[in-house]
Amino acid sequence: MTLIDRYLAAWNETDADARAKAVAELWTEDATYTDPLADVAGHEGIAAVIAGAQGMFPGFVFTAGEVFETHHDLARFTWHLAPEGAEEPVVIGFDVVRLAEDGRIREVLGFLDKLPA
Repeated sequence: MTLIDRYLAAWNETDADARAKAVAELWTEDATYTDPLADVAGHEGIAAVIAGAQGMFPGFVFTAGEVFETHHDLARFTWHLAPEGAEEPVVIGFDVVRLAEDGRIREVLGFLDKLPA
């Protein structure tokens, strides 16, 4: 499973305990997540942001977008958020991820390219 697969799986995990486990496995203990709507640090903060996004868009799923590039300890990729089976995403985002030496995420900088009206 690729980094983006694991990342999106964490964002799609609706069970709080399983989501906390996924976050702990994917992010370092002191990881940060910053986007236009959130600025948090640590596993609990990241899991709370994911739960909040799920609450705002119940039944929606995150899927990989068209862009995925890496160099050094950085990755950037686009993602889509839409109801399962939808042809067009309701939200499109672009994330830049910095990895720690152990391969876990230590920083995410997120951008929202398309939002619902």
